[in-house]
Amino acid sequence: MTLNRDQLARWLPFLAWPRPDRALLINEASAGVTVALMVIPQGVAYAALAGMPLVTGVYAALFPALIAVLFSSSARLSVGPTALTSLLVGASLAPLAIRGSSEWVALAVWLTLLSGVMQVVLGAARFGWLLRLVNSPVLMGFTQGAAVLITLSQLPALLGFTGRSFVQLLQGPPPDYIAIAFGLGGMAALWLGKKWAPRFPTTMALVAASAVISGAISYALRGGAVIGTLPSGLPSFYWPGWLSLDGFGNLLLPAFLVTLVSFLETASSAKVDNARAGKLWNENQDLIGQGLGKIASGLTGSFPTSSSFSRSAITLYAGAKSQWSTLFSVAVVAAALLWAMPLLYHVPQAVLASIVATATIGLLRPSAFVSLWRISRIEAAIALGTFGLTIATAPSIYWGVLGGLLAALAHYMYRHLHPRIIEVGLHPDGSLRDRHLWHLPPLAPHLYALRMDAELDFASASTLERAISVALARQKLTDVCLFAYPINRIDITGAEVFGSIRRLLESEGVRLHVSGLKLPAQQVLERAGLLSPGPMLFSYRTDAEALAALTTGPARDASPVEELNREPVAAGS
Repeated sequence: MTLNRDQLARWLPFLAWPRPDRALLINEASAGVTVALMVIPQGVAYAALAGMPLVTGVYAALFPALIAVLFSSSARLSVGPTALTSLLVGASLAPLAIRGSSEWVALAVWLTLLSGVMQVVLGAARFGWLLRLVNSPVLMGFTQGAAVLITLSQLPALLGFTGRSFVQLLQGPPPDYIAIAFGLGGMAALWLGKKWAPRFPTTMALVAASAVISGAISYALRGGAVIGTLPSGLPSFYWPGWLSLDGFGNLLLPAFLVTLVSFLETASSAKVDNARAGKLWNENQDLIGQGLGKIASGLTGSFPTSSSFSRSAITLYAGAKSQWSTLFSVAVVAAALLWAMPLLYHVPQAVLASIVATATIGLLRPSAFVSLWRISRIEAAIALGTFGLTIATAPSIYWGVLGGLLAALAHYMYRHLHPRIIEVGLHPDGSLRDRHLWHLPPLAPHLYALRMDAELDFASASTLERAISVALARQKLTDVCLFAYPINRIDITGAEVFGSIRRLLESEGVRLHVSGLKLPAQQVLERAGLLSPGPMLFSYRTDAEALAALTTGPARDASPVEELNREPVAAGS
C-alpha cells in the first residue's frame, strides 16, 4: 500500500508547508526575528525561575522549537520556555535536590523526557481528549495562584535583596537601590512597550540598554548581581544518567502535571492560530510535536518547553503566515548562542526578574473570579479553592491542580447522579415546561408526565426510578408518560431500571407511555426485550403525538410498539 503526500503529511506536517517565495520569506523573516529577540532574554529569565543554568533557557528555544514546528499541526506557535512550566520545574524539584546542582539538572532533564514521552504517547494513541478533564475554572484558579507565586518569587531580585529573607532585610544592610532602579525601571519599560509599541522587541532592547548601563557604571565590580559568563556554542547531547525506581516515582506525578499544563498552554494558543487560519485544530498532532520538542529539550540538557501564548500572539501580530517564521527565529537563536552570549554578561538579574514579573502580572485577572461567581457559584468556589490550594501547597503546587481536578470531577459526578427530572405541563406557548415552576395544570387527570434531561445510565437511572416510585406513592395514577427525547444513551443499568419501572407500573395497573425515544436508545431497549408489545406500553414518535393521545385517551390513540419497531425513527431524531 502506497501513501500519497497528503496521507504522509498527516504524520509529517512539514510536508504540507507552503512553498516559499521571496515575499513570503521576507515577511516570515521579520516575524521570526521579532520573536527571537523576545525569547532569548525570556529564556534566560525562565531558566533562573526553573533553577537551571541560565544558558539552558536559550537552549530551550533552539532545537525544541525546531522539532516542534516540524511535527506540529499548528503553524504559528512559539515553542520554548514559559513561566508556568518553569515554575512547575522549580516547585517539583525543590524537595528532591539542591537548586542549580548537577542532581537538580539531571532530575529536570528526566522530568522533561518523561513529560515529552507522555505527550507523544497520548498524541499517537489519539487520547488528547483525556487532557480536557481539566476545566476552565480549575485552570484559571491554578494559573492565578501560580502567577502570584512567580511574582512573589521575583521580589528579592526586584527590590534589591537577592539571597536575603524579609527578616534579614530588616536586620542587615540596606537593599541594593541600583537593582531596584533596574527592576522597577525594567517593568515600566516593558509595560510601556507593550502598550505603545507591541511589535517592537522591547524585551531585547531593555536587556541591551541595561547591559550597557550596567557595564558603564561597573555594576558587577561593585557587587551587583548580574547574569555573568554564559557559555557560547550550540548545545551538545546530554544524558542525565539512569533514573532510580524511587526517582521515577517522585517524578511521575510532576511529569503528568507538566504535560497537562503544557498542553493547556498550547491549546490556548493553537485554538486562536487555527481559527484565524480557518482550520480545525488537530490536538493529537500538536501533542506529538510538543512532546518531541520536550524530548529534544531534555537531550540538550534543558527543561520542559511549551507554547507561549504571549510570544505566539506576537508571532500573529507580526504578520507570520506559516512555519517558516519559526525557522528564522531558530536561526537567530543559534546565532546568539554562537556569538552573542558574552554580551549578556553585564545584564542585571533585576532586569531578568522584571521580565518574569511583568509576564506573570499580565496573567493576573482578579475580575475573572467575580465574573465566574456571577455565572456559577459552585464553579467559582472550585476556582477559588484551586487558587488557595496552589498557594498553600507551594512549592508542591501541583496539588492545586489535582485538588481542583478532583473537586471538578466530584461536581460533575454529583450533577450526573442527580439529573434534572421535572414534571411537565403544557405552557401557553405550546412547549412542555416545568409544571411546578410555571404553575401549569397537569396534562391530564391521574397522569404523571415527566422528562429527564440526562442519559439513562448507571449514575442517573436510580433517580428516575425513585421519582416514579414517589409519584405512585403520593397520588392515584392511571398513566405515566416519559418524554424521552433528551435521553440520547442508555446503558445496561439504565435498561435494567427501565425494565423494573415497566414491571412496577404493570403490577400497579398503570399504563407506561414513552415519547420521542431516539434510535440508539430504542435499539438498546429492543435488544434487551423491554419494548415487547403489551397492553400497558405505548410509544410515540413525537411529543405532539403523545400530547394528542394523552389528552384524548391514551389507550385508543397511542401508536402501538410493534408499529414503531417495524419502522424505526432516524438515528438523528
